[in-house]
Amino acid sequence: MPEIPDTVLLEERAELAMNAVAGLPDTDPDTGMDGVPYFSADLLARPAALRHGDWDYGSSHGRLLDACLLARHMTGKDTWREVEDGFRRRLTSFFGPDGLSYRRARPEAGWPPNANLIDQRAVLLSLTTWYVSDGDPEARRLADRHVAALKRIAIKERDVWFYPASEYTPDGWPSPNAIALHLAPDPASFSGRLIMPLLRYHQATGNEDALELCGWFARLIVHKSGVFHEDGAFNAARAYRSGHFHTRLGTLEGLARYARHTGDHELTAFVRRSYDWALTQATRFGWTPGDLEGQRYEHESCSLVDLIGTGVTLAGSGHTAYWGVVERFLRNHLVESQLLDLSWVESAPDTSGDEPGWVTHVRVGERVRGAFAGYGAPNDYVCDIELGRGHTADVQACCVGSGVRGLFWGWNSVVTGDDRDVRVNLLLTRATERVTVLSHLPHEGRVDLDVHRDLRELRMRVPDWAGYAKVRVTRDGDGFDGTRPGAWAPDGYLSVRAPRRGERITVTFPVPESTSTEVASGREFRVRWRGDDVIGISPEGTARPMYSGRKVHPTAPRRDYPLSRPATEWAW
Repeated sequence: MPEIPDTVLLEERAELAMNAVAGLPDTDPDTGMDGVPYFSADLLARPAALRHGDWDYGSSHGRLLDACLLARHMTGKDTWREVEDGFRRRLTSFFGPDGLSYRRARPEAGWPPNANLIDQRAVLLSLTTWYVSDGDPEARRLADRHVAALKRIAIKERDVWFYPASEYTPDGWPSPNAIALHLAPDPASFSGRLIMPLLRYHQATGNEDALELCGWFARLIVHKSGVFHEDGAFNAARAYRSGHFHTRLGTLEGLARYARHTGDHELTAFVRRSYDWALTQATRFGWTPGDLEGQRYEHESCSLVDLIGTGVTLAGSGHTAYWGVVERFLRNHLVESQLLDLSWVESAPDTSGDEPGWVTHVRVGERVRGAFAGYGAPNDYVCDIELGRGHTADVQACCVGSGVRGLFWGWNSVVTGDDRDVRVNLLLTRATERVTVLSHLPHEGRVDLDVHRDLRELRMRVPDWAGYAKVRVTRDGDGFDGTRPGAWAPDGYLSVRAPRRGERITVTFPVPESTSTEVASGREFRVRWRGDDVIGISPEGTARPMYSGRKVHPTAPRRDYPLSRPATEWAW
């Protein structure tokens, strides 16, 4: 087994998250839920509680099936296939004759059957990942019918298409009055966030209806909806969910990908204005407010994943400065928001306190280990403050699934390119068919590049904080520094010419330490940095503190770990 630096490994984090993915389904035969997952967890309760909710159906199944497929690709492991198959089986059972995904009726909760428009995004995303992963014709059949249904139910006017309400019912739209309003109550939630999976499905299959919907929804968002102000700021109007970050950032991700696909530079500029504004509302390490009103004190991991996905797309479109943003978010708040320490969580010894079909208190901590924070604080997995809504949910199924996708966005972007021009965009450990990246950060400013094929050029992004004068490159004993002419490519990447198969290239550079003051959740935090890594934050959290246990060593510790090297890369 090869020895690697003991630093952040995204594929390992995905494998850890699968414990929570597998732990959420309600498999108690007495509840009759048949594996429908719990949606949320309250970990401060004594004992802790897992609860069902109205998001348990298309939304949770779509996100969690997507996570299973992504983790399988990242790790090369198939150990949770039974869990994956369960999500797939139940997801397909939610489809109605019209091709939409319906929530199961729950008379005891007053839930009528309906096709929630927010659910449809997660459903199509998982169908697309299923098809890209396995090429299963059943996934394509379901997705084709789903896209056709999304097109059919849209209200179509001369210059805009839209959905007039959040739920479509077996009898059609809930009321003629909703249609008369002309614009959806929240176009970002119902239409904007559909753009990314619609576009990816078109790219995977050539489905023209999916591409047409992307065009109409992009027009709706940019020219008609008012979701974003001219300066890029989110509209804080309550009618538009108070500037809800997850739906706005998810919409920007779709718009960024559609702009790249169509070559629409004006649309890219629109996305950048709003993305740059959103970054001013977040911390440099990746905490985001939930919205601009009552949720602004709590962070959803879903929003951070949207920031990562949009940043990856903008960087891949040539705005390479965003790679630094993506790397900070991956190294810090995404991995730090993953629940690994359960010592503070109390579970019940038996089911005597359960409400079958609604709440369980048994093995809660064990079941959610690996989950990403549902609503968290900048310095704590738990958000439990006096401001805003106070303490709500510590785990949400949506954030568990999204967290794995965030890991995938990063993992899939560490190395890009082809045999002519391979680029190392993120300084994180990752093995590919062309090159393996071994990162020693944050302990040492050192990255080893093991070359597996003869290449014309290998480029590596060096962080701005490392400068260039003290950058050193060693190639099997032959070295050069960052002041040598030709050491840098026109895009600002370090350039290594004609690396050969079997060669190890080592790049070293200084790693400065610094401090910053970040404002979030209505208070100030003093943050200590080493390069792109947060190594301490003050004040510290209290329930499950973040950033308090990070240690830096003179040289990176080592460990044995078999890196996965997939034979094919997914173009997302």
